[in-house]
Amino acid sequence: MSSEDYRSRIEGFEEIQKEIEVLRKYRIDYTTYKGRVVQLINLLHPKVLRLRVSEIRVETRTAKTLRLVSADHYLPPFQAGQYINLFVEVDGVRTSRPYSLSSPPNQTGYYDITVRRVTDGFVSNYLLDEVKVGDVFESTSPAGNFFHNPLLHGPDLVFLAGGSGITPFMSQIRETTDRGLDRRIQLIYGSMSDEDIIFRDELADRADRHGNLSVHHVISDPPPGYQGLTGFLTADLIESTVGDLNGKTFFLCGPEAMYSFCLAELTKLSLPRRRVRTEVFGPPKDVTAQPGWPEEVSGESTFKVRVGGRTVSARAAEPLMNALERAGVVLPSSCRSGECSLCRTKLFSGRVFHPAGVKLRKSDRRFGYIHPCLAYPLSDLEIMI
Repeated sequence: MSSEDYRSRIEGFEEIQKEIEVLRKYRIDYTTYKGRVVQLINLLHPKVLRLRVSEIRVETRTAKTLRLVSADHYLPPFQAGQYINLFVEVDGVRTSRPYSLSSPPNQTGYYDITVRRVTDGFVSNYLLDEVKVGDVFESTSPAGNFFHNPLLHGPDLVFLAGGSGITPFMSQIRETTDRGLDRRIQLIYGSMSDEDIIFRDELADRADRHGNLSVHHVISDPPPGYQGLTGFLTADLIESTVGDLNGKTFFLCGPEAMYSFCLAELTKLSLPRRRVRTEVFGPPKDVTAQPGWPEEVSGESTFKVRVGGRTVSARAAEPLMNALERAGVVLPSSCRSGECSLCRTKLFSGRVFHPAGVKLRKSDRRFGYIHPCLAYPLSDLEIMI
C-alpha cells in the first residue's frame, strides 16, 4: 500500500487536503516554511525589535504619542491590550519601561505608544523632552495577557481607565470600531482634570459614529460649574453608569492607587472574580507602605549587593533592578511588574521584599529565586544572574 493510500484512510485527511488547496489558492501555504521552524518563530516572536520614531503627536499638556516604525521593515503581530518593553539609555544608564500599544493590531505599519509624564520620571521625562523623529530604539516583541478573549470574556465589556491607563483600551476600541467587531464597550475614564483626558476628541468621534461604544468621563478635580461625572470610580458610580452588570466583563487599568480602590469597589458589586481583568502594574509609589513591609527597615537604608564578582549599592525602597542597571548590570526584562519572569535571579544570601501581585512560583520560593524588577533589598545580598 502506497503512502498516499495509507493517508487517505486517516480520519480528517480529505478535509486537510481541501484546506491546503485553499491556502495555496490564496498564497498562504505555510508548507513553504517546512524545515524553517526557528526562522518562522523568530519572525513572529523576535527577541529584539529595532524601532524608529516616525512621528511625535502631542495629546495633552503631559502626554505624547510616539509612532514607531520598524527599522528592519517588519513588525510582528500583537493583540489589542498588549505592550512592548522599550529600551533606552539615559545619562549613561541602559534601562527599559513597558508601554501598552495604543494603536490597533489591524494597523500593521506602525506601533503607537502613548507616554504620560511621571513626577521625577527617569524614562518618561526623557521620552517626552529629548526624543525626536528619526531616533531608533530597541524593544521586546509585544507581550502581555490584558486582551479580550471572545470565548472567555463575552461581547459585553466595561473598561475602567485612569490616566495613561487608557492606552491598552484605546487599542481595543480602535480595533473594535475599525473592524466592526461584535463587541459592546462602555468606557469609564477617570482623569484629574478635563485637560488631562488623553484621546478626548477621538473618543468622542468614535462614540458618535459607533453605537456599540459609549464613553463616560469622570473628573476628580473639576473646575467650578463642571456638569459631568465627578469624583472617583466608586461602586455606585459604576453601577449607575453601566446599568445591568450581568454577563459583563470588567477590564481595569490605571495608576497603582486606582487598582486597590477600584477592586474594593467592584467587590461591593458582587462581581465574580473571573469577570474582572487587571493589567500588570509597576513598582508601588511607596513600597514601605505595602502590607508586610518590615517596620525595622527604613526605605532610605542602603545595602550591598554582590553580583558577578563586584559589589553594587542598592536602596531598600527601590527595585533591585534599578540599582543593578545604574551599575551597568542589565537583566533580561519585559514587564518590569513581576509577571513575565524574564529577570528571574538566584538569591544566594540575604532577604528581599516582594509586594503583593508578584507572580513568584512555588519553586522560586523553595529554591531561592527572586524577580529583581519588583524585589526590594532588606539586607546585604548575594545574587547570581
